[in-house]
Amino acid sequence: MDEVLLAERLIAYDTSRRSGLSQATDFVAGWLEARGAHVDPVETGGRRSLMARVGSGPTRIIFNGHLDVVPGHEEQFSPRIDGGRLYGRGAYDMKAALGAMMLAVADLAQGGLEGAELQLMVVPDEERSEPGENCTQMMVRDGLRADFVVCGEPTDMLVGVQAKGVLMMRVDVPGTAAHGATPWLGDSAILRAVDMFRRIEGLPFAAESAPLFERPSINLGRIAGGDAVNKVPDHCRMDVDVRYLPGQHPEQVLAQVRSLDPAARVEVLLERPPADVPPDHPVVQALLDAAGRYEPSTTSVGRDGASDAVAFLEVGVPAVEFGPRGGGPPGAGEHAVVLNPPRFPGALVRFPPAGARVPAHRAEAGTA
Repeated sequence: MDEVLLAERLIAYDTSRRSGLSQATDFVAGWLEARGAHVDPVETGGRRSLMARVGSGPTRIIFNGHLDVVPGHEEQFSPRIDGGRLYGRGAYDMKAALGAMMLAVADLAQGGLEGAELQLMVVPDEERSEPGENCTQMMVRDGLRADFVVCGEPTDMLVGVQAKGVLMMRVDVPGTAAHGATPWLGDSAILRAVDMFRRIEGLPFAAESAPLFERPSINLGRIAGGDAVNKVPDHCRMDVDVRYLPGQHPEQVLAQVRSLDPAARVEVLLERPPADVPPDHPVVQALLDAAGRYEPSTTSVGRDGASDAVAFLEVGVPAVEFGPRGGGPPGAGEHAVVLNPPRFPGALVRFPPAGARVPAHRAEAGTA
């Protein structure tokens, strides 16, 4: 089964739903076991992940992939190829990458991996936005360690050595009720909330930059207010997603947001620190060399989105993002580029043997 057929099979599962996740997890486990990998299911927080293992040696490398996707329309789970592009929900983030990682594990299970153990970690909840730990965070907290981790997030064959931090906030804005016929007697909480969001975009932290990033990202993801069309709303709730830069501090961002309206209540829903790995790290260079066989211009870059790499970085394990070419937002235009010969799987197969030749400095469980 080549990378395109495998990615199509994965896309066909609606893994925004629990039932689709269960079916896809069963398929991945069976596929890997049939090709020589040792596969262990891992239950954390009532959710099932997989750890597939090939090879043995003092160096441990983890490929981290996730099956879940943000919700889509039914037709998006029917993959199609058009103009050298594979379209479908999760094609770019990150089922094409996961399929390639599975192929690399199957290839290395047949030999060619000396001095290293390669583990493929398949989790069901990387896209989680609710409070609490996801499966990767729980497994790392329970002692999972490695010498190097590659997360298959979309990077267009570049190596993501930095990623923005995540600060998701819930903001409750008060107002003054009045009849809809006399709105001037009230103070609309919805209008106050929208005005507050616009002022968040103009705060000092929003104008800062970093070597790999032009600016932070700020998104108004949800807003709700009012209970009758003929009434001035006296309450509005908005959920704001801020992706802050390496070097910025979430406490300072929060303080600036709270200073805009002392009457508003600001609650943190989710906070994850930025990712940052030195571009000259020897294992990063080994990955760059492996990718450079297929993409001569391969460089280290910063990524706007967050990933499970952060869970490893927090305990001293170097982790980067590396994924295939593609594009499109999470919608009908999301796609992975179909290349022949397959470049991304080839780089993944070349990397673990090269990484095994770098002296191991694995973080111990419980150290940061």
